[in-house]
This record gives sequence, structure tokens and C-alpha cells, in this order.
Amino acid sequence: MSIPNFSVATETDIPALEQLVNSAYRGEHSKKGWTTEADLLGGIRTDANGLKNMMSEPAAVILTYTGEQGLLQGCVFLKQKANKLYLGMLTVDPELQAQGIGKKLLSAAEEYARQKNCDGITMTVISVRHKLIAWYERHGYRKTGATEPFPADPSFGLPKQELEFVVMEKSL
Repeated sequence: MSIPNFSVATETDIPALEQLVNSAYRGEHSKKGWTTEADLLGGIRTDANGLKNMMSEPAAVILTYTGEQGLLQGCVFLKQKANKLYLGMLTVDPELQAQGIGKKLLSAAEEYARQKNCDGITMTVISVRHKLIAWYERHGYRKTGATEPFPADPSFGLPKQELEFVVMEKSL
């Protein structure tokens, strides 16, 4: 990847990724940002084994974004599926949210998709995360009308209410 401040994560990045992702999605620290899932899900968002498994999936990468001091500030999981790129786990440090890092991650994902000759990007978003869905819509993503059940696997979190995903897509 030759986009400034971005690189493909390796296993040496796992401890920092685990801390970043969990701090952005769950627990009290996540509430410093606007993308928290702490009121919807208990437990952790990911662990070292989950991240390692994601990295080892065929046609998948985790892109990392580092700031000027070389500190990890964001990441995104990308997996090519035929002519589409699946985008997941878009993460920005809660204390740095609303500073454009998420937009940079989306742009890098779109550039990566183009490099892989993908004609679109798909993602799933928890249906009750209205502000997040609206943010993606402002960046060209649209609900497809499809939904997916939230996994019953506790490694994805412990739902505090009934949850499902909406499928969103952007054509490139």
C-alpha cells in the first residue's frame, strides 16, 4: 500500500490493534467517541486470536493508519469477495474521532478496492446505529435493503438488546 500514513498490518501490530479496537467499541473509554457500541454490547470487540484469524483470511488485510508521531490511530478490515470489497471494523481512536481519520480510512479502502479491480464496497452496520449509518450515507454508501442476523457467537460481543445488521454498499 503506497498511501501516506497507511500500511498493511502484520502480526507484530496485533497488540496495538487489539487495544485500539476494543477501546473504540466497548467499555468506558469508547464513550469518549461517537462510534461506541458500549450501550448495545458487552464483552470485548476482538482479541489477538480474532485479529490473527482476520489477517490470515484469503484476500484479506487490515490497513492501519498512523499519525505524525507514528502512533496507531485507526484501522479497517478489508476482504475481497469476487468483484466487491467487504469493509469492516473501521476504527478510530475515540479521542481522535471527528478529525477526519475515518474519512481517510474510507478513502484508503476505496483506493485499495480500485487497486484490486473491485467495482464496489459492501459492509454491515448494526441497524440501530443511526448516526453511523447516516455518516456512511454522507460518504456515498446506501442501504441495500438486505439485513443479516447478529452473530450468536459471544466473541462478537454480548448483545444487550435484539440486534441485526443492515447491508450497505457503495459503487466505485
